[in-house]
Amino acid sequence: MKLDNHRPDRVHIRAAAASIRDGEGVGAKRGKLKIFFGMSSGVGKTLAMLQAAWHDQLRGVDVAVGCADTHDCPDAGAVLKKLKRIPPRIVRRGDPTAGNAETVEEMDLDAVIARHPYLVPVDDLGHVNVAGSRHARRWQDVQELLDHGINVYTTLNMQQLESRCDTSDRPAGMSADDTVPDEMFEAADDVVLVDITPNRLIDRLVDGKVHLPSLSREEIKSYFSRENITARREVSLRLVADKVNRQRSMLSQQESTDDFGDAGLRLMVLFGSDASAERLIRMGKRLSYTMGMELVALHVKNIRGNDPAEIEQLSKNIALAHELGARVIVASGNHLVKTVLHVIRKEKITHMVAGKSKRRCRLSRLLPGRDTVNRLIRAGSDLDWFVAEPLPESMPASSPNSSSESERRPRRAVQQEEPTGFRLLCRQCLLAVVAVSVTALLCLPIADRIGYQSVAFIMLFVVLLLSMFVGFRAILAASVVGALAWGCLFMPPRYTLAFTGLDNILALLTFLAVALVTGALASKFRRQERLAQGLAERTFALFHLTDRLATADGIDEMTAVAKDEINKYFGVTPIILMSDGHGQPAEIPENLSEHDAEILRWVMQHSTKAGRHTDTLNDSEYTFFPLKGVQAGQGVVVVRSDKRFSGEKELIWNIFLTQISNAMEHQCLIRRNRKINLLYESDRLYSTIFNSVSHELRIPVATVMAASDALLAQEYPEEIRRELYSQIFTASNRLNRLIENLLNTSRIESRKIAPHIDWCDVADLFNRVVDELADELKPFRVTIDVPTSMPLVRLDFGLMEQALHNLVYNSCKYAASGTEIGLGAFYDDGDLVIQESDRGPGFPPDMLPRVFDKFRKGDNLTSGGLGLGLSIASGFVKAHGGTIGVENREGGGARFTIKIPTEIAYINNSTTEHDER
Repeated sequence: MKLDNHRPDRVHIRAAAASIRDGEGVGAKRGKLKIFFGMSSGVGKTLAMLQAAWHDQLRGVDVAVGCADTHDCPDAGAVLKKLKRIPPRIVRRGDPTAGNAETVEEMDLDAVIARHPYLVPVDDLGHVNVAGSRHARRWQDVQELLDHGINVYTTLNMQQLESRCDTSDRPAGMSADDTVPDEMFEAADDVVLVDITPNRLIDRLVDGKVHLPSLSREEIKSYFSRENITARREVSLRLVADKVNRQRSMLSQQESTDDFGDAGLRLMVLFGSDASAERLIRMGKRLSYTMGMELVALHVKNIRGNDPAEIEQLSKNIALAHELGARVIVASGNHLVKTVLHVIRKEKITHMVAGKSKRRCRLSRLLPGRDTVNRLIRAGSDLDWFVAEPLPESMPASSPNSSSESERRPRRAVQQEEPTGFRLLCRQCLLAVVAVSVTALLCLPIADRIGYQSVAFIMLFVVLLLSMFVGFRAILAASVVGALAWGCLFMPPRYTLAFTGLDNILALLTFLAVALVTGALASKFRRQERLAQGLAERTFALFHLTDRLATADGIDEMTAVAKDEINKYFGVTPIILMSDGHGQPAEIPENLSEHDAEILRWVMQHSTKAGRHTDTLNDSEYTFFPLKGVQAGQGVVVVRSDKRFSGEKELIWNIFLTQISNAMEHQCLIRRNRKINLLYESDRLYSTIFNSVSHELRIPVATVMAASDALLAQEYPEEIRRELYSQIFTASNRLNRLIENLLNTSRIESRKIAPHIDWCDVADLFNRVVDELADELKPFRVTIDVPTSMPLVRLDFGLMEQALHNLVYNSCKYAASGTEIGLGAFYDDGDLVIQESDRGPGFPPDMLPRVFDKFRKGDNLTSGGLGLGLSIASGFVKAHGGTIGVENREGGGARFTIKIPTEIAYINNSTTEHDER
């Protein structure tokens, strides 16, 4: 075996290490995040973070502590004293008159950004900031520090991760509000596991070195049992191992063409509008992260209407799915199994997470095949299923994790809202029973006349009518009450429940069955119609917005369209402010206060929503939504609303913002593309002008220099001297003509040509042009055709002379010697028509539309020139308000036709009238 003794260069090794350390591409501009991760409080995360920062400071790194709580740990306090600290922000909260006022120290975010150290230790990533802070959570402060390019060290407990906060061993006294999105942990550049043994942690707890909230002795004993500590330790180790494995897989995929990951695997969580859905979503997040799969969250909106409590919970579930990085899909359908299977096939799902319902009817218990989850598993047998059992009634499904202090409520508050649906059901059942009873009482006086069969139809009609207003359970109650009332009050023998005869029993059962079926179907169709109508409204709103944005011309019209469509669908009047291209608003409305203007600037710089109903700068009456583009923020949508957009409406709102942002970015790209094309054309024009002018200038200048040098070098005979003088004169004329063409082109481009209109004789104009080009016209036969009755016309003699001069000179350059060059003119109903023709080679058909373009020269033309003569002639004619065209003549040659609207002299009109008399 032959060994390869080649070793890489040390310089290359250092360069590779530096690229790994500093990052590459866009990420190099963002700060690095290092998390000191532990299974619980008391493992020494803060001490490890401060020691690492102290070692960095010894190596010359600029370190400044943003915030650190040592919890009276002497070791951590000693290290903290050696580090530079940024003074905290003192916040007073509580009511001094009530005796509950206190001062709280918070990290001064603005001071840290202004100081801008290289490294900032920030303790407790899941900390909840006091009211009035810029952000509601500390992890949002860390995000802003990273955006400013500041490196951050921070600490985090395992149970502070959003996907792990619903563990069953959390004591009731420990807050569940200090959660951190899993995205922060996953996006961290480095994670340091701070781990100790269970015995060591218990010893620290006994020594009083573990900071805990006010917990009872039983809760502490349960939480810090060896079994629970070992379980949390196992989860922490597994989380860090999964992160290392994912980083290894990503590096392997970048460095090799082989596929080391589970490409194409997608896990979908089926969640509803109850609180237990939060547990399912977190479970799906844990599985997807561990197995390296894309996470999709699906909610099927059926025809059953939800009460306000369910709608609010659904909004929280969707927000949680977004926070955990899931792609949320809201589908509509009456048949749950078919709808879920359709989404599974469409999205190519490979794994599913579903939960069994707590409320299972007796039929599903007796017939397991009737359970929804079982039917889904049978229908999707090719998938891998994870089924979660319902939690016991004594155990909460999840902890509320609201986005603001005003929305945080205890768990009992949610439980108190559950009877809302029951009260609504009771009211509907009562309404249905009363309606059927009143109908029966009204039919009693006329029952003998119309017969009890007709009464049955009347009551069936009432049940069918009720189905338009109440649900299926109320229809069931109305059907039962109606059947009993009809059988007791109208069916013979009347006023008794003793039904005799098979026909009466069948009639009663048929009445009950028909009432149930017709009422249920009508109720179902009504709700399905409402569902379809809502879906159609949303689809039409998105289609109408997209269509109007696509046909809008310019940013101003797009802004007007966006305001109109948002006002139509959401009932709010937004303020849309565009960026100036440098991360600042182009304008600030007068109705925004200075504080709101600061929020606007912050949102435009960071492309993150802020203001009311958010976790950032929520002390404003407006909500600021960024219009995010692919490269940079396009603008901000400012909305003033008393209620936040929740649930499905929030999804539609986000789609609206995306469509508006994409349309505006497309318009900006069009503008940018036009500028690029203009710069490209300008550069190409500059190159063409430079090359052409340098070539055309070089020939006459060289001729003048050669002739002058010959005259100065020696004495020549008179004949030779005249020839040299003639060459100098000819070259000077060519140089003068070149300069005049460039000047005239500049005048045309700047639109500074102002024709001096006066009475002119066309014959004099032709003769002047022929006299000026007498030498060039010697090899040709020149014909001038001007009618004797041609009147005087009004035009700029000098400009038209130059235009005709260029046309005739062009014919002299390209027409064959001995051929005819003609000039003709006539007056045609208000237009002066001038024609110039020759018998030259003419123009190629594909060149005819571009004859009058600047620097346009034919491929078969070998003579010099810049290609400006015809362009200048066209510009002078257009300055008169006229037109110029060209066509190839039969038998060879070209004909130029000029039409200029002009009036004729009054004396010509008088002469014409006198001759007619």
